[in-house]
Amino acid sequence: MSSNGTPRGPVDSSRVPRYAGPATFARLPRLDEVGRADVAVVGVPFDSGVSYRPGARFGGNAIREASRLLRPYNPAQDASPFALAQVADGGDIAVNPFNINEAVETVEAAADDLLGTGARLMTLGGDHTIALPLLRSVAKKHGPVALLHFDAHLDTWDTYFGAEYTHGTPFRRAVEEGILDTSALSHVGTRGPLYGKQDLTDDEKMGFGIVTSADVYRRGADEVADQLRQRIGDRPLYISIDIDCLDPAHAPGTGTPEAGGMTSRELLEILRGLASCNLVSADVVEVAPAYDHAEITSVAASHTAYELTTIMSRQIAEARAK
Repeated sequence: MSSNGTPRGPVDSSRVPRYAGPATFARLPRLDEVGRADVAVVGVPFDSGVSYRPGARFGGNAIREASRLLRPYNPAQDASPFALAQVADGGDIAVNPFNINEAVETVEAAADDLLGTGARLMTLGGDHTIALPLLRSVAKKHGPVALLHFDAHLDTWDTYFGAEYTHGTPFRRAVEEGILDTSALSHVGTRGPLYGKQDLTDDEKMGFGIVTSADVYRRGADEVADQLRQRIGDRPLYISIDIDCLDPAHAPGTGTPEAGGMTSRELLEILRGLASCNLVSADVVEVAPAYDHAEITSVAASHTAYELTTIMSRQIAEARAK
């Protein structure tokens, strides 16, 4: 916060060119510069849980670089998120790249500390393994949470090579641990081949509904957002976005691409349609810049994080005004 108690916003691009200076998210102040934040943007440079192409450990900083062009006013939501609440870049959670169990524990502990300050988290991955410790931490504060999981894949498989913690298993573990509200779970954007029909049967037993990318195409973003709002209600909501929910044409820089995905426009419009939901924290994961072209994936991810941050900032400001 500034000395007069108003949020400290991004660097003024009329004085410092956008390509100059440190690449914090949206050119916002660092957390240590403002003391505390209402929304903390944090990176988790970890990809030891991937099953195919590595590289998502570099995703957080790629998203930060692509976010240099974000501006303070969001016309789609008619809000200036960085003026409504203090948003700051909390840097990276440094995790062990050689020990997945230890990494999961480290992410959970760091998230506990940040949430304990009253902040909401906007986490930049990293691979999808990190969603489990983040959900554990959020559930400690809010109880079992509703989940919207945007992804080409279900991520509710049991194990890979006997490993319980991978980027394909976080939401099965979360259901088993009782940290999700199983009456309000949805996958969005799923598509592509599976190991067998049992994958869908097991997923349904856990409580998940599925909105495929074809459903989004046929029914449109507004109808899908309305269905999701009804399913979520007023429950505390966590949104987890694997960038591979987008078609490879819109997000080539990811580890497990699948043809036939959503457009970046569809994803952003669905998120905007969720602005009335009680969003308590979120993540954007699986950006792997080594496979990207012209920052296509990183730009999509930065705008996705911007919309999520705007939703949280608006809700924080509305709660304070009551």
